[in-house]
Amino acid sequence: MENLKRYFHMALVLVIALLLATGGVAWMLGADPALPWIAAVVLMLAVATVDTLRAIAQRQAGVDLLALLTMIAALALSEHLAGAVIAFMFASGRALEEYSAGRARRELSALVERTPRVAHRRIQSEAKSGAYPEEGSTLEEIPANAVQVGDLLIVKPGEVVPVDGLLISDTADLDESAVTGESKPRRRSRGDQLLSGVINAGSPLELQALKTAEHSTYAGIVRMVAEAQASKAPFTRLADRYALWFIPPVLVLAGAAWWISGDPVRALAVLVVATPCPLILAAPVAIIAAISQAAKRGILIKNGTALEQLADIQNLLFDKTGTLTTGRPQLVGIDATEGFPPDEVLRLAASLDQVSQHSTAQSLVAEARRRNLTLSIPDKVKEEPGEGLTGEVEGHSVAVGSLALILEGGTSDSWTKARLRHMAQRGLSGAFVRIDERMAGLLLLADQIRLDTPRALRALHRAGIRRTVMLSGDRQDVAETVALSLGFDAVLAERSPADKVAAVKSECRRGNTGMVGDGVNDAPALAAADVGIAMGARGAGASAEAADVVLLVDRLDCLPRGLGIARRGRQIAVQSVVAGMALSVLAMIVAAFGYLPPVLGALVQEGIDVAVILNALRALRPPPDNEPEARLPTGLAAHLQRQHSELQPVLDRLEAAGHFFNGSASNNNDNHKALNTEIQTAASVIREQLLPHEREDEEKLYPALAKMVRGFDPMGAMSHTHREIFRLAHRYEQLAADFAEEPPDELQVQELRRILLSLIAIVRLHFAQEEELYFTLSDTQQ
Repeated sequence: MENLKRYFHMALVLVIALLLATGGVAWMLGADPALPWIAAVVLMLAVATVDTLRAIAQRQAGVDLLALLTMIAALALSEHLAGAVIAFMFASGRALEEYSAGRARRELSALVERTPRVAHRRIQSEAKSGAYPEEGSTLEEIPANAVQVGDLLIVKPGEVVPVDGLLISDTADLDESAVTGESKPRRRSRGDQLLSGVINAGSPLELQALKTAEHSTYAGIVRMVAEAQASKAPFTRLADRYALWFIPPVLVLAGAAWWISGDPVRALAVLVVATPCPLILAAPVAIIAAISQAAKRGILIKNGTALEQLADIQNLLFDKTGTLTTGRPQLVGIDATEGFPPDEVLRLAASLDQVSQHSTAQSLVAEARRRNLTLSIPDKVKEEPGEGLTGEVEGHSVAVGSLALILEGGTSDSWTKARLRHMAQRGLSGAFVRIDERMAGLLLLADQIRLDTPRALRALHRAGIRRTVMLSGDRQDVAETVALSLGFDAVLAERSPADKVAAVKSECRRGNTGMVGDGVNDAPALAAADVGIAMGARGAGASAEAADVVLLVDRLDCLPRGLGIARRGRQIAVQSVVAGMALSVLAMIVAAFGYLPPVLGALVQEGIDVAVILNALRALRPPPDNEPEARLPTGLAAHLQRQHSELQPVLDRLEAAGHFFNGSASNNNDNHKALNTEIQTAASVIREQLLPHEREDEEKLYPALAKMVRGFDPMGAMSHTHREIFRLAHRYEQLAADFAEEPPDELQVQELRRILLSLIAIVRLHFAQEEELYFTLSDTQQ
């Protein structure tokens, strides 16, 4: 429909131009040029009349009424050339508007056109029924909307993933640009959830459907895009209302010019330049262009009203889980009981968890693989929903899950009670592990803060956001810990969905307020805010439907970028309107005094139109950012982060040593021997595994990063942290050397423990700072 409309206006311009040229040739040959010029006016008059009547039927004033009056006046005054020029300018203005709007909507239309149409479903043969379907199965091509949950699908190279699903293949390379805005292919691993709408950029992959096409991510995006395309920008609605008060003063000015001068042509000249094209054309084009630019960056703004409100927000509220944090549990520590090495506890637990699709199980499997632990295929696995798994791994009886599952009706001992208190104090969750009927350890899990969250919050404050508030259902002490680490102005904890709605309404009374969330329970709060912002491609469900803005890229630092695009788009729209209307009013005054004849006035008005539309199209360009020119190659950034992952077991090992030191000093010779062994082992781990990494960073990596970040000594603070790490490590090694022959007393052991735990805390903080820096400098969204 849009293309047909655009082609019609282009054809109309060509026909009227041909009639105008025909009249000009007739005039030069001495013939009467009136007939082709009148035909041009009548043709454009007919089109404008139909549009005006349609606008009146829809109870809209219709600013086309001025153009209608102008062409009628030209015919009445026998100003045929002026009428033909006006008709051509009016037709070309409409064609230019359609072209500009079409270009501005291009990114939105591209999303709709890429909707998955077909899927390839694997059909098991009867002989293979119940087995993993590979050989003996066939493929059938079906419509994407015929896919059912649980179907096994094959996606060929270059094809679009038709539904949200679970990756069955070992790895897959995917082009996620249409969904996330990420320009480079991203590698996914077995067990990852794939979003519909992404393109298979590698070899054929297999996935299991988790949703139907109707309820998949891309369908939700398409519905929201359709809403964005169908909505009228607020400036467009304003233009319709504008005619109600603009037309009478124009008619009065035209009548006054006629009455004072006695020349009706002056009235015609005033009408020619009076059409409010800057408001009709430029402002909507700027708004649509900004929406299109945002969509290109993975930010779906549903309509012009949402864009204006986004540009005006002063306060922002954030849900915690899944918005500020990843929403997925990550292993942050391993508490192993005596006789069970921490890595062995994780390896056996992850081996068992391979058969589970629970998010915690998949997180443990991913962490074990990051640590290069060898996983075995489990046997006799039984999963208790909400509790955990039991089974056999390498001949060992293994159970992973809740404490109730591990104890099997037994009672907690002192070790278990201490770990439960520790988890509660730190706001952690955990998976207990039992091996061969013995408590083997506790895998501590936490919902980690997103790497981009601190950077995003700083960028929002720099952009003028006055107040940030964190909403959470967590306990007050846990929520405050997260809020303080991120620098929020306020934290509202232990809030139910209804409490969140009340908090949003309260903030709205302070000023224009946005709410950022990602879960189904956030939908009411998103709807209550002036601007609801749904987080990530996963938000294409209830939260995204309730939101005004959807961040398709699962990164919070897209929000400052979207805020910049919205503010720039609105600024350009207002700029175009003010400048264009000022020029139009000036041209009306000049025409009223007789210095601007109708034909020249039409040309002047066309020049104003072209100028303001070209200015409006500037909104298609992204706003300038302050990103560093040099970027870390994707592979290097991933390598640096992988190094930190590989060092996490080293920190776990040192932390276990610190816990061992606690109360270990005694007069027992066996205890002394074990204590000395642990002290020397920890010293060896620090010297041989931790310090070489830090020295390499200081001597090789930091000088390279300093050139990217620029400024005077930009890595100075990070280098200072290195020096503190080296100091603590050196102090520990000195004490360890002193105790090589003679065992330490209890006070000396506590000093060793203090130094070791201080070292671990600083290194963990340092890793977090470095990872945020790598993330910021990375040349790709991760």
